[in-house]
Amino acid sequence: MNLTKRTFIAAATALAMALPASLAAAQERLNVVATTGMIADAVSNVGGDLVDVRPLMGAGVDPHAYRQTRSDIVAMANADLVLWNGLYLEAQMEDFLGDLAEGTAVVPVAESVPENLLLGSEDYEGRFDPHLWMNPNLWSRVVVNVRDALIDVHPDGADSFNANAEAYLTQLNELARYTNEVLSTVPVESRVVLSAHDAFNYFGNAYGYEVVGIQGISTESEAGLKRIGELVDMLVERNIRAVFVETSVSDRNVQALIEGAAAEGHEVIIGGELFSDAMGEPGTYEGTYIGMIDHNATTIASALGGKAPAKGMQGLLN
Repeated sequence: MNLTKRTFIAAATALAMALPASLAAAQERLNVVATTGMIADAVSNVGGDLVDVRPLMGAGVDPHAYRQTRSDIVAMANADLVLWNGLYLEAQMEDFLGDLAEGTAVVPVAESVPENLLLGSEDYEGRFDPHLWMNPNLWSRVVVNVRDALIDVHPDGADSFNANAEAYLTQLNELARYTNEVLSTVPVESRVVLSAHDAFNYFGNAYGYEVVGIQGISTESEAGLKRIGELVDMLVERNIRAVFVETSVSDRNVQALIEGAAAEGHEVIIGGELFSDAMGEPGTYEGTYIGMIDHNATTIASALGGKAPAKGMQGLLN
């Protein structure tokens, strides 16, 4: 372990041990830190009243490029449990999380999903695409891993964690049913999702859509002029008239595509803004995992000529 990291983690741990007894007694609930909002949302639903969860990355934050801050390090060093996606999603944090795991319960919740269910990564040889949350059925497996991690560190809460997980998985089954239903209304020839980066491959695999990312799976990769030119040609030749922007990735390259197509006499519109690597603002429907995926499915179906309720699955339930 790097000496600076070791020293900082040790100092943070010592600070936690020095907390006043009255404050420590008040912290009866399990203290969980999750890297992404999607994982934190799963912890909140499964943990219920037995956990306090802190997500490190909020709305609009790109996990591929995120580096832990000093306050993040303190929070993780003081946590009962740290949950991260893994599969190289949090690429800039991997070394630190590996070091932290020497003295803290640190679990990469996506890495135990069977490899035969994972998609390969074109960006990184020998690695897998980390964006499992784009398929609710696959994400349900991650929720089970979250449940198991909570039980491992707090066995007395097992009954509550199991009951909460069962209820939440039922909601995810309903989400999967809704997304399949609305996305199947899009004409087959129009089932193309072109967006800023390759975050939607599990979505495409689940629902029979062709997915095209300007950048690769990681937002750290760059899209050159040749790539932009090739995609402009594709838009024109295949008469694709809608592309999508993402909340956590710059729209610069998407705008370049639209301008390039316009120069060729082909009009392309932005079909909507999709949530890719981060959920919406806290306290909003889109700031939940279910709301995030509902929004994406409804937006894509509506933009590509399908039929979807104006307010998505949320509107059907209210």
